[in-house]
Amino acid sequence: MALSAVIYGLARIMAILGGVVLAVLIVMTVVSITGRSLIFLGLAPVPGDFELVEVGTAFAVFAFLPWCQLNRGHASVDLFTSYLPDSVNRWIDLVAEILMTIALIVIAWRLWVGMMDKVRYGETTFILQFPVWWGFAAAMVGAVVCVIVSIYMTGVRLREVRRGRSEFAPTHGGML
Repeated sequence: MALSAVIYGLARIMAILGGVVLAVLIVMTVVSITGRSLIFLGLAPVPGDFELVEVGTAFAVFAFLPWCQLNRGHASVDLFTSYLPDSVNRWIDLVAEILMTIALIVIAWRLWVGMMDKVRYGETTFILQFPVWWGFAAAMVGAVVCVIVSIYMTGVRLREVRRGRSEFAPTHGGML
């Protein structure tokens, strides 16, 4: 199996998992709000709903990042660069990819440090009493995959600069 297919598959699986988690959170929130509004009928909110939303949202955000990185979905302003030659834009893309990779490595590293602090202190959530580090660990999965995808994309951008042409077509989900 080609490396590009593995990277694409990893990013896609993470994005799908993030979407599933968000859908579950939406349903849980609706059930919880409905339970709150119908307390007089004997219903109740979902215990710890805000804790579950917090952890699930953290996971989803980091789960979507690899797909975003793979498909160049981050915000960009090309007001100036659209007038530059393709060769210059390839260099700009390479530098931007390197900087993004460095930023993602720092984010993953600090997430790891934060998670280790939560493990060491044994902090738990208020209502459900599950370890806070579980949320960090869930987010860490997406952060690590995002770093892997970003390193791969830096390699793609480097090849584009060397070969003098763009190779990656995000709308096709892989290499041309």
